[in-house]
Amino acid sequence: MTTSNSLVWFRRDLRAFDHAALQHALASSSRVDCAFVYDTDILDPLPRDDRRVRFIHASLASLDAELRRLGGYLIVRHGRAVDVIPALASELGVAAVHVGTDYEPAAIERDALVEERLSAQGRLLLSHKDQVIFEKDEVLTLAGQPFSVFTPYKNAWLKRLAARPETLAAYPVDAYAHAFAPPPASAPALPALADIGFEDGEPPLPAGMEGAEALFERFVDAMRDYGRARDFPAEDGTSRLSAHLRFGTTSVRHLVRTAQQLALSGAGGTGASTWLSQLIWRDFYAMILYRHPHMVARCFRPAFDAIEWESGPEADALFAAWCEGRTGYPLVDAAMTQLNRTGFMHNRLRMVTASFLVKDLGIDWRRGERYFALRLNDYELASNNGGWQWAASTGCDAQPWFRIFNPVTQSQRFDAHGEFIRSQLPQLERLGAKEIHAPWLVPPELLAEKGVVLGVDYPAPLVDHDAARKRTLERFAVVKKVQ
Repeated sequence: MTTSNSLVWFRRDLRAFDHAALQHALASSSRVDCAFVYDTDILDPLPRDDRRVRFIHASLASLDAELRRLGGYLIVRHGRAVDVIPALASELGVAAVHVGTDYEPAAIERDALVEERLSAQGRLLLSHKDQVIFEKDEVLTLAGQPFSVFTPYKNAWLKRLAARPETLAAYPVDAYAHAFAPPPASAPALPALADIGFEDGEPPLPAGMEGAEALFERFVDAMRDYGRARDFPAEDGTSRLSAHLRFGTTSVRHLVRTAQQLALSGAGGTGASTWLSQLIWRDFYAMILYRHPHMVARCFRPAFDAIEWESGPEADALFAAWCEGRTGYPLVDAAMTQLNRTGFMHNRLRMVTASFLVKDLGIDWRRGERYFALRLNDYELASNNGGWQWAASTGCDAQPWFRIFNPVTQSQRFDAHGEFIRSQLPQLERLGAKEIHAPWLVPPELLAEKGVVLGVDYPAPLVDHDAARKRTLERFAVVKKVQ
């Protein structure tokens, strides 16, 4: 059954294949226009050299090119989406606007306002699941309640997928390409970065659908070893697809289908199952945030809101040193240096740096979460919040608060030869594998021979880990009193 004209509003689904909203619109409409809005409500707080905006800009060019190949084109506007979309729907005379469902509290509020304004015009906002495999309340306990622990959620997720394999079915676009609104003869060019107030530059990683597929093809060949290699930041053992998942330049169904096939066939070894678990974590955190929106500002477990974090000028100085990679702990500093330079941080190092901020420096996890939100290429609220609350022991299924990462032993275990540290901290490149993890324990004369003077070439440690661990146990003791 076809309705008249429709508009597909692209947000975090910047591709033209296996696309739920696009396929539904094309299959049910006589004419489909496509649009993206550089939403000033999102962009205005960002730095003008934001890497993610460059990634989006390059991905939109890729999307527009593919839509034109199919017979359509992309309308790109700049302004408040809550104003632009209703105005554009009116301008185009569409009956419905199709979108991929977004689960973040601010996005839910935005979409509710857009829906209200469209309804006042006699138009519909139609939302389609696209960025996750199972959403909202699709995976529940036997008692009909949402999960708060990952492993039983994963088992129920896998069981539901086995019962409903059609969940992974692709949403074809090519077969309905005749419904695309053709580009007008005078269709304006996509806006340049300068047109929306951002600095020009290359994206931080290969962008667009072709960038995602190239990365995935490379990773498929290495997936067998993922279960081991994913823990070692000096190795290129991860998929590097997180930013593509965040902005939807690839399809999560496509990735899960492939991982499942490789796991079932044995071609992916144990690595395929391990990587599939990482994709399930995304669904888990999206569900948790949807069900518990208070997590944006508060602890998942209310008892932990009683913790008193360090504050004042001294805490601010400690936080600045952490942000800038000046803690005196090489693995932490190397990770933060790479984040600041590139926008990328390895998952193992996200845990190490987060644990260090919260449990060695005593800084509120929310400050670290906000810094990651500013710097990470792949930032998405649900996973970032979930990861930080895990490390801070305040979240669901979190690291127990009395288990505290030792940044030196983490370094010795996961960067044993110091390769990753040297790649980011060249001032330490002459230190040996035994020296590089804790330079302050090396005799000063030997450090000097290697060209390192603590406090000059590289900072002395901000805190003593053993003493900081004791303070953390005391800080978290308040939780016992309120539980």
